[in-house]
Amino acid sequence: MVRGFVHLIGAGPGDPELLTLKAVRCLGQADVVLFDDLAAGPMLSHCRPDAELIAVGKRAGRASPKQGEIDRLLVDHALGGKRVVRLKSGDPGIFGRLEEEIIALKAAAIPFEIVPGVSTASAAAAAAGLPLTRRSEARRVQFVTGHDITGALPADRNMAALADAGATTVVFMPKRTFPALVEALVAHGLSPETPALMAEHVGCPDQRLTRATIGALAAQLAASVSDKAALILYGPLMEDL
Repeated sequence: MVRGFVHLIGAGPGDPELLTLKAVRCLGQADVVLFDDLAAGPMLSHCRPDAELIAVGKRAGRASPKQGEIDRLLVDHALGGKRVVRLKSGDPGIFGRLEEEIIALKAAAIPFEIVPGVSTASAAAAAAGLPLTRRSEARRVQFVTGHDITGALPADRNMAALADAGATTVVFMPKRTFPALVEALVAHGLSPETPALMAEHVGCPDQRLTRATIGALAAQLAASVSDKAALILYGPLMEDL
């Protein structure tokens, strides 16, 4: 049986100019492209006119393909001898369920390659004109998810690390659980006045950056939550320099 090949590609945060040259090349060679909601639009212009484009984006609160269905599509197309691209937003290795797709491909003996992308965390800080680290104030960066598989705040979170006032913390998928997280952070000694940045639709035309404190953001999100994809950064550097 002739097996195809799968490229697991990070599309970056949404700005097509942040695609890597390798990502562009792979898109131009692909027979089939499975893409996320935030890895669509102008990015797909790099595909061949005859390429099959399949939307598989998963968004909270909306009907969307299950991960098992995405895995099956990757395997089936590759087993048919196709060159397949799985286009994920941000970097595929950061809260992108990459490991499940790798397991499915390995089980079917399908060769694959991971092509990293610009993380939304890095892009958000850059859009705000801020660094993620500083030698004297923020010596550590930590990426965490805002919810577990049930949609709740993870029960096994390391609160000592999350409440570290000398770290830059990036919370992915944070909106619905951030008020509860802030309550726990304050209980573990982090000031509610800690600077924070909420970045929505980073790299897209409707990008929105909200600078506040963790306390103010928690209050805002407790009152109203939009459906825009977002992440929240907090720590000593998340304020105007």
